[in-house]
Amino acid sequence: MSLDGFVAGPHQSENNPLGIGGMRLHEWIFPLAAWRASNGSDGGEINSSNAVVEESVANIGATVMGRNMFGGHPGPWNAGEPWNGWWGINPPFHHPVFVLTHHAREPLVLEGGTTFTFVTEGIEAALDRARKAAGGRDVSLGGGANTARQYLAVNLVDEMEINLVPVLLGSGERLFDGLGDDLHGLELVRTVSAPRVTHFKFTRR
Repeated sequence: MSLDGFVAGPHQSENNPLGIGGMRLHEWIFPLAAWRASNGSDGGEINSSNAVVEESVANIGATVMGRNMFGGHPGPWNAGEPWNGWWGINPPFHHPVFVLTHHAREPLVLEGGTTFTFVTEGIEAALDRARKAAGGRDVSLGGGANTARQYLAVNLVDEMEINLVPVLLGSGERLFDGLGDDLHGLELVRTVSAPRVTHFKFTRR
């Protein structure tokens, strides 16, 4: 998240999925040893962000994400040229992923243990299916902001990590738009300062 509260820049598109300037929100993670290891590379920086990143992925058994995060064009799926995500044939999830959408589609099975299942029945149905698939492990709420807002609004978020980056985007998509003036049962339990980012962890009371 930027200092002015945006989690993506303006004018998001297939060619610019994070919006104008949005990539600056993630530049802190790319040099980390933890990030490089997850992508099959050696070396990298060792600082206090590594433990935060490692913890965030340690116990994930399934992921829920919105249609915009999965990407592709709006509206019905193009059967002739189906959009299969940003991540290629071997996405980094390696577990079941449930995509919220208004348009039905058969599950997409890719390499490395990632299967995208498209859920049209709403956020609670997606969460129920993800919980079952996770088999007692955590369910990650992958985003984007609109999906996260929906789960926050109905108190279905148990933990939230905000990585605050010292940049200004000026406009774009805010995480907390329309959610009022409280954190919906979450409270701050940890703050970690690191190069280029500060990590805030919230958990449900």
